[in-house]
Amino acid sequence: MIQKLIQKIQETKAPICVGLDPMLNYIPEQILTRSYKELGETLEGAADAVWNFNKEIIDHTWDLIPAVKPQIAMYEQFGIEGLKIYEKTVRYCQEKGLVVIGDAKRGDIGSTSAAYAVAHLGKVQVGGNVFRAFDTDFVTVNPYLGTDGVKPFVDVCKKEDKGIFVLVKTSNPSSGEFQDRQIDGKPLYEHVADKVVEWGSDCKDGRYSNVGAVVGATYPEMSAALRRQMPDTYFLVPGYGAQGGTAKDLKACFNEDGLGAVVNSSRGIIAAYRQEKYARFGAEHFAEASRQAVIDMVTDINSVL
Repeated sequence: MIQKLIQKIQETKAPICVGLDPMLNYIPEQILTRSYKELGETLEGAADAVWNFNKEIIDHTWDLIPAVKPQIAMYEQFGIEGLKIYEKTVRYCQEKGLVVIGDAKRGDIGSTSAAYAVAHLGKVQVGGNVFRAFDTDFVTVNPYLGTDGVKPFVDVCKKEDKGIFVLVKTSNPSSGEFQDRQIDGKPLYEHVADKVVEWGSDCKDGRYSNVGAVVGATYPEMSAALRRQMPDTYFLVPGYGAQGGTAKDLKACFNEDGLGAVVNSSRGIIAAYRQEKYARFGAEHFAEASRQAVIDMVTDINSVL
């Protein structure tokens, strides 16, 4: 699966993914009004507004990008209706030829972890029938429970040609409370990185492994060290734009050939129309603003590669 992502990145010349992380306050009033008029100010109405918002953004950006990253929590907050829209969004993006990275940060042990892996990446047997649930191409995984929590995902990746991105060094301000703690002479995130390389060693797809790593753009020196430590691991890089990471900051996440990382931007793209830089588009043309934000992001990142 990582080869499919790389191919899409090379075709689009855009090492980015759009984070489809919709909040109701990101959605223009005209969309909310239309959905609420039809379905009421209900969970169903909110989910419908999210779908219409997502569809416009996808329709205006799909030809520029290789991948999207919907954050499942933004859909779960609306209960079952929201999860239906999550699945609908995943399907629509795949129909457009996009690689879908499900940002679910799942992680448990044993049969529970295996069930998560099946739900997001694999297939489930129901009597004489086989079904795929969310069926994303990648999913993010929390490694806090160790190998017992990650191995079921790797097993499904090998069976289904899917991929995972394991949290290694995240972009949030308090990540260092645990991730930077020194253990046996090096920070915890480097120990996790060693395990990611180990987990991915027999899950290769060409040079790179289907077991990738989440490495934030907000800590460039750490990113550079992790790039050296994991030369054949693909990075999913959050933290660009709204979280403060710059193109210069994230350059260290890439290998010299310009591959090795895919950079995410969520509200910087989907809520671009609210930024002064894109105010000229207005709420009526929010999706055109998102398209311009994608173009600008790609230009910015490629300028340092």
